[in-house]
Amino acid sequence: MIKNNLSKLMGEKRIRISEMQRLTGLSESTVRRVYYDTTNNISYNTIDKICKALDCNTQELLEYIPD
Repeated sequence: MIKNNLSKLMGEKRIRISEMQRLTGLSESTVRRVYYDTTNNISYNTIDKICKALDCNTQELLEYIPD
């Protein structure tokens, strides 16, 4: 299973969804879907923009947890 840590990272940095939208240029619906982990697919472009905005790497954003 892949665990999405966006909400955790945003909480630690006290960044709201609207601020993440502004920082990344992503649509509000895209940020919300990733934040609430309601999407099955995240594009590389989206991951790149989120990592740049949060100054993090993919291992911090996405975590592999064996089933």
